[in-house]
Amino acid sequence: MPHSSKSHPSHERTLVIIKPDGIQRSLINEIIKRHEQIGLKLVGIKMLVPTTELIEKHYTLDPEWYMKTGLKSIKSYTDKGLTPPHTDPLKVTAIILKNLVKYMTSGPVIAMVWQGAHAVQIVRKLIGGTEPLSSNVGTIRGDYVLDSYTMSDGDTRSIRNLVHASGSVKEANDEISHWFKKEEVIDYKLVTEQLVYGVNMEGIF
Repeated sequence: MPHSSKSHPSHERTLVIIKPDGIQRSLINEIIKRHEQIGLKLVGIKMLVPTTELIEKHYTLDPEWYMKTGLKSIKSYTDKGLTPPHTDPLKVTAIILKNLVKYMTSGPVIAMVWQGAHAVQIVRKLIGGTEPLSSNVGTIRGDYVLDSYTMSDGDTRSIRNLVHASGSVKEANDEISHWFKKEEVIDYKLVTEQLVYGVNMEGIF
C-alpha cells in the first residue's frame, strides 16, 4: 500500500502558478498535463486576478529575498559583461519587484498545489531555468517560450516565463499558506498511488 506517514517523500508539496502569459497562450492544459504525467497529484487549484498586495507579499515572504535577488541579478549582469542598473542590490530588487507586480497582476493566474515525491525538485526540473532562452529543450519554458533577459531588460519588464514554482520545501510551505486556506488543499488518494508508491506494487494483479 502507499505510505501513510506524512514524513514520507510522497507527501511533499509545492506551489505552482501559471502566470498571465501562460493563460493567454492557452497552455493551461499542457502545463497541468506535464505535472500529471510524471506522477504528481493536484491537491489544490484556483483561478484569480492577483492584487498588488498579494504579489508583493509573495515575493517578500523570505526576509532575505530583497538582498539575495539583488546580488544574484548584479552577478548575472557582470557575468555577461553588462552593467547592472544599480550597484546597490536593494535598488536592483526594487526595480525587479515593480516589474514583477506589473506582470503578475496584468491578468488572471492559476495557482496550484502539487503533491508527490520530491515535488519541489521535480517541478523545478519540469519547468526549466528562469530564462526561457537558456532553458533546456523538453522543459516547459524551453519548449514554449522564446523570451530572454536581453529582451526583458531592453523593454524594462519582467521576463515572461509562463510558470512560477517554489524553490525549496520551506519556500513551498510558506507560499502555499500565502495562496491557499488550509481547507482549500485537499487530502485524498489516487488509485495510481499504489503503483507509484506501493513497495511491491500491490493490487496490480
